[in-house]
Amino acid sequence: MAGVTSLLNMGQMSLLANQTAIQTTGNNIANVNTVGYSRQAVRFEEYPALDGVPGQIGNGAYAAEVYRYFNGFVEKSYLDKASQQSRWDAQYEMLQSVESLFNESSTPGINSAMSQFFADWQALSQRPNDKASRDALLSHTDNLVKLMQNAESNLRVMQQQMDQYLKQEVDEANSLIKQIAELNRQIEMHDEPGKNNANTLIDNRNLLVRELSQKLDVDVVDNGSGKFTVVTKAGHTLVDGVNAFSLDYQGPQSNVSLTPNSNFDGEVHFEGSDESEYTLEVVQSGAVTSGAGAAMFRVSLDGGKTWLKDENGNDRLFAARPEDQKVKVQDIDVYFSGATQNLEVGDQVIITPKSGIYWVTPTTSPLNISPQTMADGTDNSRRITGGTIGGYMIFRDTQVGRYVDRVNALSESLIWEVNRLHSQGAGLEHMSVMSGTYGVADPTIALGSDSSGLAWLDRLQAGNFSVYVYDAASGTYVSNASGPVDFDSVTPGIQNFDPAVHSLNDVRDALNNTFGTYLTADIVDNKLVVRADSGYELGVGNDSAGLLAGLGLNTFFQGSDASTIAVRPDVRSDTNFINAGKVNGGSEANEGDNDTAAAIGGLATKDVTISTTFERASSQTLSEYYSAIVATVGADTASTKFNAAYTATLAKDLDERQSASSGVNLDEEMASLVKFQHAYKAAAKLVTTADQMMQTLLGLKQ
Repeated sequence: MAGVTSLLNMGQMSLLANQTAIQTTGNNIANVNTVGYSRQAVRFEEYPALDGVPGQIGNGAYAAEVYRYFNGFVEKSYLDKASQQSRWDAQYEMLQSVESLFNESSTPGINSAMSQFFADWQALSQRPNDKASRDALLSHTDNLVKLMQNAESNLRVMQQQMDQYLKQEVDEANSLIKQIAELNRQIEMHDEPGKNNANTLIDNRNLLVRELSQKLDVDVVDNGSGKFTVVTKAGHTLVDGVNAFSLDYQGPQSNVSLTPNSNFDGEVHFEGSDESEYTLEVVQSGAVTSGAGAAMFRVSLDGGKTWLKDENGNDRLFAARPEDQKVKVQDIDVYFSGATQNLEVGDQVIITPKSGIYWVTPTTSPLNISPQTMADGTDNSRRITGGTIGGYMIFRDTQVGRYVDRVNALSESLIWEVNRLHSQGAGLEHMSVMSGTYGVADPTIALGSDSSGLAWLDRLQAGNFSVYVYDAASGTYVSNASGPVDFDSVTPGIQNFDPAVHSLNDVRDALNNTFGTYLTADIVDNKLVVRADSGYELGVGNDSAGLLAGLGLNTFFQGSDASTIAVRPDVRSDTNFINAGKVNGGSEANEGDNDTAAAIGGLATKDVTISTTFERASSQTLSEYYSAIVATVGADTASTKFNAAYTATLAKDLDERQSASSGVNLDEEMASLVKFQHAYKAAAKLVTTADQMMQTLLGLKQ
C-alpha cells in the first residue's frame, strides 16, 4: 500500500507542478506586450529519494520557485547608455532652435546688417555733409542693434525655458525615487529568494529605474530582496533600501569653506548672474578693507582646475573689499561684510550665481551636483553628466551660455571700436555739453580698479586726450584754449592720466583746472558731464587713454553688451552729431573732413581683439568673429546629433540583448505550453493508474 500511496502522491505533486508551469507560461503569453515585464519560468526540484529494495526509488518533483529571466550586467550597461542618449537627445532638440536663430540663408541677419553698417560709414565718408547718408546710417544701425538685442534676448528666453523644464524634471525624478524606495519596502515584505520571488514588484522597480535613468545618470547595486541601492554615477545615493533621498532645484547662492586655522566671521555677497560657478581662493591673508592690507584672492570658473590669468599669464588677483567698493569679477560683483577677523590663505568661497541641482540628505547641507564643463571641455565626473537633467543644464549653461558670451563679446567689441574712433571725431556742429553715458560705483576710486564699477575699466590705458574750445557766435577756434588735459597741476608740464591712480573725481578736477575758464566739469549720477561756459563751444581730439570712449563722451553707441547696445539719444535726435571728421592740426573741424567716417568704415576689414572668459583672445574682423559663432553653433548641433544617434544605437543594442534574455518569445511559450500540457496529462494518467492499482489492492479482500 505504501508504494501505491507514494505513487498517488507523486502524481498529485506532478499535477500541481505542471499546473504551475502552465499558469506561468500563460502569464508570459498574456504579458507579451507589457512594458518592463521579464519572462518567468518554474524551477522544478526533485523530492529526496528513499532507500529500499532494489535500491533508491524517486518520489517525484515539485515546483520549487517561479523565477524571472534578467541579465543584470546588461541592464547596468543599458542604464548608462540610455542616460547618455537621453542627454544628447535633449541637447540636440534644443540646439536645432539655436541653429535656426543664427540661420541667415533665407533672411538677412547680423552679418549682413553689420556689413551694411560699415558700408554706410564708407558712404558717409564720401558725402560727409549729406543728411540722407546720415539718416540711412541711423536706420541701418537700428536694424543691427535690433538683431543683436533679439539674438541675446532669444538665447536668454531659451535659458529661462530650461529653468522650467529642469524644475519639472527634478520633481519627476523625486517622484520616481520615492516610488523605488516604496517598492523596496514591499519587496522586502513579500520576497523570499528561492521560495517566493516578488517578480512583479521587481519588474516594476526595474522599470522605474529605467525611467529615472532618463532623468539623470544612475547606477544600481542589487544585494537581493529590498536591499537595492540607486546612486548617481558620481556616487550620490538616491535610494538606499527603503530610504529615499531627494534632489532640489535651488537658486543662486554662495558658500564659505574655511581652513582649520581661519576665524573669519564675515559674509560674502554677490550681485549679477552668470552661467559659470566661481571658486574664490584666498592666496594672501588679510582683512576686508577699503585700503591697504586687504586679503587677496584668485578665481576659478571650473572648480579650481584652472585660474583666471592676467595679461602676463599670472593668476589674476582681487582684493577683499566691503560693499562700497564691490569688486567686479567677470560678470558678477563681489563684496564682503560683517568681518571682524581676517581671511586666511586657503579659505575658499564658492559662488553659484545661477539656479542648480542640489543633492539633499537629512544629515548634511545640500550639495551642488549640477553638470559642470571644465576648461578643457570635459564633464566634471563628480557631478551629473547624463539624462535630460544633464542635457538641459549643459545646454543652458555651457552651450547657450557661451553663445550669449560670444554675442556679447561681439557687441562689446563693436561698441568699443566704433566709440573709440567716434569719440575722437567731430560732427557738423561743436558741442555745448558732453554727457557721459558710463558711470562708476564710486567717483573716488581709480577708474582702472576692479572696484570702480566702470564698464570699460579694463580698456583704459595710461595716456591723455585733447580738448578744443570755440567761440559760440563765430565758431572760430579760441587760441591758447586747447590741448591735452593736465592731470597734475602741481608738477611742471602736462601729466597724463593713469587708470591705476586717477578716479572720476580726478578727471573732473583735471578738466576744471586745465580749462576752467572755458568749461565746467561736474559729476552727475556718478557720470561725467562737461559743459561749455557761456559764449563757448567744445570739441575733442586724439585720445590715447581711451577715456572719452570709456566714459561715454562724444560717442556713437551707448550700452556695453548685446542687451544694452543703442544709439546715443543726442546723436539720434540730431544727426549733425554723427562724427564723420575730426579736429585737424589747425584745431579746426571742417565739414568736408571724412577721417572718422572712413576709419569706422574701415573696421569692416580691420582685425580687432575679441575674447571671452572661456576662450583665448583672437584677432579677426568682427564679421569673421560672427561667422565663427555661426560655425560653432552648426558644429555643436552636428556633433550633438551624431552623439544622440550613436548612443541610441548602443542603447538599442543593449535593450535588444536584454529582451533576448528576458523578453517573451511566443513560439517558445507555445512550445512550453504543449510540453507542460503533455506532462500534465501524463501526471493525470499516473494518478488514474495509481487509483486503479489502489482499487485492485482493495479488491483482494473480497
